Amino acid sequence: MSFPAARRVLEHAIADRAFPAAVIEVGSAGQMLWREAFGRLTYDADAAVTTDDTIFDLASLTKVIATTPLAMQQLERGVLALDDFVSGHLAEWRGEERADVRLRDLLAHCSGLPYWRPYYKELDPSTSLGASGWEMYERAICAEPLDYPPRSKSVYSDLDFILLGFIVHGRVPLADRFARMLSQMDIVEEIQFTPPKLWHARIAPTGIDPWRGRLLVGEVHDENAAALGGIAGHAGLFGTAAAVGSYARHLLQVLDGRAGVFRRATLEEFVTKRRDVPGSSRALGWDTMLPTSSCGTKMSPRAFGHTGFTGTSLWIDPERDLYVVLLTNRVHPTRDNDAIRTVRPALHDAVIGEWPR
Repeated sequence: MSFPAARRVLEHAIADRAFPAAVIEVGSAGQMLWREAFGRLTYDADAAVTTDDTIFDLASLTKVIATTPLAMQQLERGVLALDDFVSGHLAEWRGEERADVRLRDLLAHCSGLPYWRPYYKELDPSTSLGASGWEMYERAICAEPLDYPPRSKSVYSDLDFILLGFIVHGRVPLADRFARMLSQMDIVEEIQFTPPKLWHARIAPTGIDPWRGRLLVGEVHDENAAALGGIAGHAGLFGTAAAVGSYARHLLQVLDGRAGVFRRATLEEFVTKRRDVPGSSRALGWDTMLPTSSCGTKMSPRAFGHTGFTGTSLWIDPERDLYVVLLTNRVHPTRDNDAIRTVRPALHDAVIGEWPR
């Protein structure tokens, strides 16, 4: 299937240096319909050309590809419940102001926690704490004064999902749980935490990180995730557009009533906007469609999706039986370039303008 208008959006974005590399995949529940690569891995004239199996740092897509579905699995198994108090899972979560915060509040970014804190600055950048650092991070986040009363509004927060990563982890490492889930979904394309050296030649570099003092290739861009060993609830996944597309097809198939890793009712609950949080577009883990969001103006009200800081996004529209994966390295060579903000909505509008369904 051809998407000439959408292709032009990405060609212009490459020419305008919104990002050096991009891969797009568009499809339905039944199949991939368009996958194409654009640009080079960096702005260097002799850099490798981007291919459709280029691997990207997925950044905050980790929240909805790993942490959220793993929470869904544990919910269906009775290990977790959305109305569980956070204090029942994290001993450090104490105090009257946060006593009533529940797991569903972390998922919907309405716990009261601030959006971000540079905990990594307390560490030596030549090392990462890995699992041993979780206690330090848990104590620090649980001690953060809340910025607002829980559920009075929604503030997108990495801290919510760092804690969710600790909760979902349990006795089985997060990366192992994720790998098992991929196997259950029959996803065989490359997507994982801490990518092996064998992948590095195919990984699009992200930024030059002042904290680590080098260009990052195969190392997670997010510093807090790096401090946690590259495996965290909010960031850390690397993968191809094909892998993210396979995941999107699985979700569309579940919503269409076909057998999958989750029950349809569970997934419907997680991708439906919460109505009890004033002014919020957030569902559980996912964001939902607003005409001002990264998905543009033409997706249906049922659409849900997420973005990643490095220049990634996934939007799914069940009403149109459509998904759109966009992976870029817009943070190369620095995170100061935010031209992708105008590219994303224009791209999604172009795709839907050419979508026949």
